[in-house]
Amino acid sequence: MRNLIALLIFVCAALPALSTRAEQVVAGFSHDTISITTNFSGSEILIYGAVRREAPIAQDNPLAVVVTVAGPSRPVTMRRKERVAGIWINRAAAQIDAAPTFYAVATSAPYREAVSGVSDALYSISLPRAFRNVQGDAEHASSFLEALRRLRMDDGLYQIKENTVDLREDTLFSTAIALPANLIEGDYKVRIFLTRAGRVINVHESTIAVRKVGIERAAFRLAHEQPLLYGLLALIVAISVGWLVSALFRMIRA
Repeated sequence: MRNLIALLIFVCAALPALSTRAEQVVAGFSHDTISITTNFSGSEILIYGAVRREAPIAQDNPLAVVVTVAGPSRPVTMRRKERVAGIWINRAAAQIDAAPTFYAVATSAPYREAVSGVSDALYSISLPRAFRNVQGDAEHASSFLEALRRLRMDDGLYQIKENTVDLREDTLFSTAIALPANLIEGDYKVRIFLTRAGRVINVHESTIAVRKVGIERAAFRLAHEQPLLYGLLALIVAISVGWLVSALFRMIRA
């Protein structure tokens, strides 16, 4: 009897895992690498794929696809200026230990239908979940995060794109993510979630490399690996340009 009860408990515990394996993502990208050059003005990545099944399509709850693209995270310090005695000074502040330099969320359905609160908490899918360890004035923390979100959304660095994943017959899907010109170099993590009734049933993860090339790459490496030499070269270039401009003006006035 005990063995039968133990077997039933094991089967019940395994059912979610079995259902997760029943539908899996097979995905691809139009670009695996983004090259940042001197004339880089942005790019667009097409993310596409299909749902591989081991059983017929479930009819009770429709399938949803959620795509996230996250750039490297960096610490951010937000400050609020206030006018005191006619002078603008920094007052309240908040330190965010890790904020994504780029974050996009695309869904095939309204976000609240595609992702439940539990799934969001488990997988950190929404933009607010992407921030880590907000320290400082707790009273103003939410307003600082909202200000950062608004500023980066205006720059195209944060994107919330509901109903932009084209899902056909609960099998084929595709979406396009626009990458602005002011990208940070690094590995961009792509996650594709399959959900039913807001519950994540499968996750596919991959990366897209964003790299500087050409003179941009050389200047970047020099600035980080040999900052003293980089500073001297920058000073020499500035002096040379100033001298050339001065000589040009003298020739024109003569």
